[in-house]
Amino acid sequence: MTTDTNPTTDSTRMTATRRVLETLKGDALVEWRMADLPDRCSADERNFADEFPMGWYAVCYSDELAVGQVRPARYFSKELAIWRGEDGKARVLDAYCAHYGAHMGVGGQVHGNLLECPFHAWRWEGDGSCREIPYAKAIPPQAKRKDCVPSWPVTEANGFVHVWYHPDKEAPLWDCAVFPETGQDGWTPYDKYEWHIYVAGPNQADNAVDVAHFRYVHGTQDVPAYDFKFVGHTKKVTAYPKLETPRGVINGVIDSIGVGPGQGMVKFGGISETILVSGVAPVDRDINHVRFAFTQPLTEAEGKRSGVARAIIQDICSQLDQDKVILDKMRNVDRPLVCDGDGPFSRQRLWYGQFYASKNRDAPQAD
Repeated sequence: MTTDTNPTTDSTRMTATRRVLETLKGDALVEWRMADLPDRCSADERNFADEFPMGWYAVCYSDELAVGQVRPARYFSKELAIWRGEDGKARVLDAYCAHYGAHMGVGGQVHGNLLECPFHAWRWEGDGSCREIPYAKAIPPQAKRKDCVPSWPVTEANGFVHVWYHPDKEAPLWDCAVFPETGQDGWTPYDKYEWHIYVAGPNQADNAVDVAHFRYVHGTQDVPAYDFKFVGHTKKVTAYPKLETPRGVINGVIDSIGVGPGQGMVKFGGISETILVSGVAPVDRDINHVRFAFTQPLTEAEGKRSGVARAIIQDICSQLDQDKVILDKMRNVDRPLVCDGDGPFSRQRLWYGQFYASKNRDAPQAD
């Protein structure tokens, strides 16, 4: 049995992650969170999966896509075009026009509910079929077919535009989660933050059940107690941290739910009530786009305890900053060595693995 009784040891370990962050303040910190990391090793060298897990993923906030607006995006190693038609509905296609390869997310226009290519004005439905060619007498039969330009199932929930990803283009296997706690009267609009984390999805997801790192990376007094529950495509985690406050140490409660690999919600209680809605979407094999959207009761966010409410959000974001320093450089270990103080890594990996379509394709079939 190994024990660590040196009180300076934890401080030394924490400095290793915080050294990168100590000079980053204000705009410099915001830029660092989304900056490119050109010196990183390849996804193959870091042993990252060569496929993306199926699920619902946020590709933008709903209020970032106005009626008649087109915007480009990159997720799942694909260029995408996102637009909102005059009917208010969001739609997503692969970005490249089937006619001559123009990127329709850059310079494309909305024509009614159709996406108009900036090159020759071919107009596409949300199902990927061509509806109009202004200068042609007839539309080629192939262009009329659904998914001539690959299309994406789209839904909006919790203030996000979500797409369903499946490598075999199968229809959604579960509904996009709706969190009724969001959009409540008497709560603040979203306070939004974002990161590019240069790691694969399952490695970042492991962080949620990694109880030991809270002490050595985030500086908690001890390893908090946790309860974990995995049911189908959902995961629930409840943590019971001891929180230092001017009033002394109080017992906090953090309830989180993960729905598939892309959706999450966390409720923080104990000091200032806070709800975090998160979206994690893979840009490429080694890049995740992470969005954190916070909402709090107006009575706390704008009242006498407004400073405490703001500090809660900043502390949560700082923790992801600290994680990013490590995750940006880590390598996937297929069979990590674990000890009795670690969280349920094997159960987490088993749960996350169900979202890889290849596991289902390769599974033995019943006679």
